Amino acid sequence: MRAPTLRPAPSFSLLAIGLAAFLSGCSTPPVMNQGPVPSTPTTSTSEPEQQVLTPRMAQEAEQLSRMAALQDRLYRVAAPLLIANADLCKGQARNLLGFTAKNRYSYPGDYNEAAHVAFGMGEHLQVTGVLAGSGAAQAGLKRGDRLLTAGGKKLPTGANASTTAGGVFGPLLAANSSLPMGIERDGDKRSLTVPVTRACGFGIELGNADNINAYNDGSRVMVTRGMIGFTRNDDELAFLLATGMAHSLLGHPASQRYAGTVGSIIDNLVKVTPDTSMLIGSGGIKAMAAENDVAADRLALYLAARAGYNIDGAAPFWKRLAATYPASVLNGFVANHPATAARLAGIDKATAEIKSKQSTKKALVP
Repeated sequence: MRAPTLRPAPSFSLLAIGLAAFLSGCSTPPVMNQGPVPSTPTTSTSEPEQQVLTPRMAQEAEQLSRMAALQDRLYRVAAPLLIANADLCKGQARNLLGFTAKNRYSYPGDYNEAAHVAFGMGEHLQVTGVLAGSGAAQAGLKRGDRLLTAGGKKLPTGANASTTAGGVFGPLLAANSSLPMGIERDGDKRSLTVPVTRACGFGIELGNADNINAYNDGSRVMVTRGMIGFTRNDDELAFLLATGMAHSLLGHPASQRYAGTVGSIIDNLVKVTPDTSMLIGSGGIKAMAAENDVAADRLALYLAARAGYNIDGAAPFWKRLAATYPASVLNGFVANHPATAARLAGIDKATAEIKSKQSTKKALVP
């Protein structure tokens, strides 16, 4: 079996500063496709020739593609939340370029070879997503571009490229308002100048599990594929992401003393094949205090409204979630956030407050 037409490789994390965060979030991915799409194969003497795609590799590649489609939706929805609310993120805002990048070694075990053969991933870091509205998007960076240099410095390749590239990008992002980069596209070397974007520096992650939940550990917001499937539109998903951001901005993971526990769950669920036994019961997560949920919902509504999302569906979304997956479902969202009545009352109050400010053209500041 021959290798198929190359498609942009999947991206599973947003880089927010350095490489681990060209947008941690924040979202990245040309400019947020609904998953991998066919593209012209990139030819380069710097990368090894493709090998034969076995049936097993094809299956693994398809799994990576499905994950990429979900992650792309998360990135697309998260992008305006992260950029429009940079001033509210205060100490958690970051300078970023607005893209994610990986190479074949970013994928574990047999998936390494599938990423290489099916998606053309090689030794060089390759752009896997561009954040809508970011400097990378403005500069014309595209999915599939291979990264060669940054600020005149050669970027690392090989097995440790994803981790060591942060050492190159970090100082450059801190000291410059824009960054010259050398890339390779369709076999041609090109130069781009990428403006630095100020945005909330939260990582936006896909959880590879079917339970209906979302998690945040203070620096990352994760939504499971089960929860993504439960949302009916981007407005609902945006409010869900904004809620995770709000909990982190208000310091709730630390005050609830569950940052470490949730961090372990996120570390597990970002894997291509996570250990789902960690989701048995409550997973060690203590239920959120009602006053914390009410405060986070209020801030989340502001974050979503400032990003241009319709907040009218927030209350109906939580009602539907609580009715479908009540607190008795121990690995579900409502079990971790059981104060539904208090939350609904708070959401109605905050929604009215925001709409009043919108009608009088007052600044949407909580």
